[in-house]
Amino acid sequence: MKVIETKLKGCFIIEPTIFEDIRGYFYESFNKSKFEALTGMSSEFVQDNQSKSLYGVVRGLHQQLGEYAQAKLVRVLEGKVLDVAVDVREGSTTYGEHVAVELSAENNKQMYIPRGFLHGFAVLSKTATFFYKCDNQYNKEAEDGVHPLDATLAIDWTLPQEHIILSEKDKVARPFQ
Repeated sequence: MKVIETKLKGCFIIEPTIFEDIRGYFYESFNKSKFEALTGMSSEFVQDNQSKSLYGVVRGLHQQLGEYAQAKLVRVLEGKVLDVAVDVREGSTTYGEHVAVELSAENNKQMYIPRGFLHGFAVLSKTATFFYKCDNQYNKEAEDGVHPLDATLAIDWTLPQEHIILSEKDKVARPFQ
């Protein structure tokens, strides 16, 4: 497993070690002790989620607040997405900045997003199946969201504007500032 630090402290890109032969491939998608040794982060994942979305769907930007804040380890099982994390930690020197990484079934990359970040993704393939581990249970009352097309954040979702599909909830999400 290779861990790549991003410009946002605590947010990592993870590239697994893949063993391939004529039969196919094998890799560990998560190993707690290796993860903790390589990142210095400790996470006890308690909930796994999976979604399937069509080309052009942008999900996010979401987070859970307070005692329900969540760290996430995300990856793509089928298709390709642009995965985005936005630092919203109070007092952070990178507050309001974001990282974006292409995750796909082909590259098998994962992104670790710590608590205190907004998270979202855009589907770049015909469909994409997205999988994420969370270190805290979901709580509807603790939901928070920012409009993914907020000009202040200047996120390039790499999709033509006319192809972007948002949920009703994300269409009316609050602005960043």
